[in-house]
Amino acid sequence: MITISNLRLQRGTSVLLKDANARIDTGQKVGVVGRNGTGKSSLFALLRKELQADEGEVSIPVRWVIAHVAQEMPETDESALDYVLAGDAELTSLNQQLSEAEQSNDGEKIGQIYAELTRIDAYTAPSRAAQLLNGLGFAQSQQGNAVRSFSGGWRMRLNLARALMCRSDLLLLDEPTNHLDLDTVLWLENYLKSHPATLLIISHDRDFLDALCTHTIEVAQQTLTTYKGNYSNYERTRAERLMQQNALYAQQQRHVAHLQSYIDRFRAKATKARQAQSRIKALDKLELIAPAHLDSPFSFEFHSLPDLPNPQMQADKLDLGYGDNTLLKSIEFTIQSQDRIGLLGMNGAGKSTLIKALAGELTPLSGEIITAPNLRIGYFSQQHLDTLRENESPLWHMQRLAPNENWQKLRNYLGGFNFGGDMVSEPITNFSGGEKARLSLALLIWQKPHLLLLDEPTNHLDLDMRHALVMALQQFDGALIVVSHDRSLLANCVDDFWLVADQTVRPFDGDLDDYRTWCAQRWQLHKQNNHNSANDKTGKKTPDAPAKSAATQQFEQKALKQKIAKLEKQMAIFQNEFDELQGWLASEVAYQTDQQEAVISASKRHADLLNLLAPLEEEWLIMNDELESLNQSISR
Repeated sequence: MITISNLRLQRGTSVLLKDANARIDTGQKVGVVGRNGTGKSSLFALLRKELQADEGEVSIPVRWVIAHVAQEMPETDESALDYVLAGDAELTSLNQQLSEAEQSNDGEKIGQIYAELTRIDAYTAPSRAAQLLNGLGFAQSQQGNAVRSFSGGWRMRLNLARALMCRSDLLLLDEPTNHLDLDTVLWLENYLKSHPATLLIISHDRDFLDALCTHTIEVAQQTLTTYKGNYSNYERTRAERLMQQNALYAQQQRHVAHLQSYIDRFRAKATKARQAQSRIKALDKLELIAPAHLDSPFSFEFHSLPDLPNPQMQADKLDLGYGDNTLLKSIEFTIQSQDRIGLLGMNGAGKSTLIKALAGELTPLSGEIITAPNLRIGYFSQQHLDTLRENESPLWHMQRLAPNENWQKLRNYLGGFNFGGDMVSEPITNFSGGEKARLSLALLIWQKPHLLLLDEPTNHLDLDMRHALVMALQQFDGALIVVSHDRSLLANCVDDFWLVADQTVRPFDGDLDDYRTWCAQRWQLHKQNNHNSANDKTGKKTPDAPAKSAATQQFEQKALKQKIAKLEKQMAIFQNEFDELQGWLASEVAYQTDQQEAVISASKRHADLLNLLAPLEEEWLIMNDELESLNQSISR
């Protein structure tokens, strides 16, 4: 159990927590929520003992192992698999101790370490690490690649896998879904549901929190408030509290009426498709959660578009990819002015590639994209944040975009994205990822696009900003194509889904629940394919088995030696007993008249030992053959 008592936490002159109290019971899965800057990440640093409390006390069981996702980008030539394996600190320590014990020929110590390795199931560790990498989107062919060969987002996935590899008592996850796509988020969600550790999650993904959390802790107004239940329950409870404040009541009623107009708008589509039914349910849910965002600092909307072209874009026999690697083949579709499309598909299937091509940032390998005359395209991706001028202010960016616009109007517009006061004139060099994303969205919305192409637009955005973006997108008149792991945004803003899979793009007949089922079936098929290509019962590799890294081979070599040593120890015990019985049965003593019962018993045990030794010797021979093959592979 974790107890926080009368906690005061201060960073510089800013008091984050004052007289804060909370209790987290063993095994609970807790969502930690609150606006950016309220102290959520500082609370995690305190639990990791990287910060000290200014007052009060934080009590964590002494023997607890704490795991978290490191934020620094690793730079190493170590393979991805070995890097993740090293996340099991106990396994790493035991292997080091075993190496030292073998060098000093300390038999007793070696035996103790073997027992500990068995206890922690060390022999399955490479398989468990590979399964984590698989689930997080790493192909088997990539698992032997050097860590430094991966991009920043993929290295963060490696850090996540390394944290999950640790057999922790307390697991701290700070925005674990930021660098993941939807299918990987679904895998992680399923994995964490059965994780035995006490779990604390900071996340702006409401569906992720809803699926996992048994409790919610809100960090706000310098205190910690615990709510029983998941994020939706927290929002509902908080909304009820806000509703009791008379000053907010009238605003709440206007907000609900605003939402109802959108419910009515889409109710007429209920008979057309299951997506429409799903959308109505999501909009009905919005009526419940809206009051929890009444005090949001964000307020913006898209302008009306009287000049919408229709159709907006057509693809004719489109092949997309990079160099000789073709990801999508013979794609054909038409985008109408009112289309609202969510792209679904596994990591690497080509969703972002398709978005880039539609935005004109990727030249097709073959085929043609035909766009309507004067079509204005608004394209958002995380890479576009790098195009912002670090030494310039939000107001400078707006003035550059609209040089003839009234200065105060631009300030008021930026205020809707929570750029107010001096912040509107400050250089963005020290802005957070979320603040830069908000500025990019502000610039995009100002340009009144006919077609919005959004690639993970909610990364780094907090829950209030996500809600504001959903509300704005519901009013958007033009066409929308979005890739997102945020299921709330997809459920509330998308009418149709396209599935990007098997080198093609096709309509997906279903909603997000159906897509979860589709993903589960693909994972099962992938698992079966891996099983079929794995080692056969004799331990010989199939021809298609991927090459293993030298470090992995060395680990398997050590594991085989340990198993052989364990077999030899057991065989030696049986063999010694067998030899003693055989010697006694051959002695004169055994043939004395009073030893008849002892001879019968000894003979029976003699036969039993033969039966026990035979399979052990056979297994010993097989393992030694495997070891010899592995030694030859390593020497090559």
